[in-house]
Amino acid sequence: MSTYANYSKTSHVYDKTRSAASVDIIREKLEDWSLPLNQQVLVDAGCGTGLYSEALVDDVQRIEAIDLNAEMLVIARTKMKSAEQKGRICFHNSAIDTLPLEESIADTVMINQVLHHLPDDSSPGWSEHAKVFREFARVLKPGGRLIINSCSPEQLESGFWFYNLIPDALQEMLKKTIGIGELDNLLQENGFTTMSREVPKDMVLQGEAFFYSEGILDPDWRSGDSIWSLVPEESLAAVLEKVSAMRRSGKLNAFMKSNDQTRKNTGQVTFSIASKTC
Repeated sequence: MSTYANYSKTSHVYDKTRSAASVDIIREKLEDWSLPLNQQVLVDAGCGTGLYSEALVDDVQRIEAIDLNAEMLVIARTKMKSAEQKGRICFHNSAIDTLPLEESIADTVMINQVLHHLPDDSSPGWSEHAKVFREFARVLKPGGRLIINSCSPEQLESGFWFYNLIPDALQEMLKKTIGIGELDNLLQENGFTTMSREVPKDMVLQGEAFFYSEGILDPDWRSGDSIWSLVPEESLAAVLEKVSAMRRSGKLNAFMKSNDQTRKNTGQVTFSIASKTC
């Protein structure tokens, strides 16, 4: 679904620096439901390599996993071949604004770190976001829930130590990222009521790899964050030279630790939980 990141290219290394971060929050929300967890149908919208589906596939009745990128789906299907054979998960090569699912089929839709890949910004009033939310409302049962895992603009500005090295790319990413207040309004306009919000401040999307300061020099490491797709080659060369110079002078780790301080106040990710209006 991404309009800028080449996931066909990065699919084979994506899992090196990514995990199902804070999946326990999603599991807790699924358990806090009148229907037993093992009877629930879960939609994973923009499932990618299946990190979150793999973590939950043994808990729910069935997962409908959707992604537009065929190569990412190949990775996901390989990891969950047994679960697919048992009917615990179904994979769909599709965009998330036209889900290949019947109406009122799902108990919960989860969407993890996907919204910023929509071809959208505030100028048309986040119309692509609205289209996606209406589609989620269509496939959800009355009272069904939507779990959104996303970064707020404030978290983008404060939660990633290396974004200070690529300010132009950060500004481009901010244009693609909806604010929390705008998100609430948009959900309400398209069939949802926001129920709660959680910010796991200790969680980092790249896990321990996030704190490997020399990772910037590794293309596979950079593939773990789509923002690098917004950095032109000439700008990237300058960034890599700057990082290499800091490494040679022994200042790179200090740079990382200093610029990571603000993350402890904002966190990197916000989980927004909404309920379909009956």
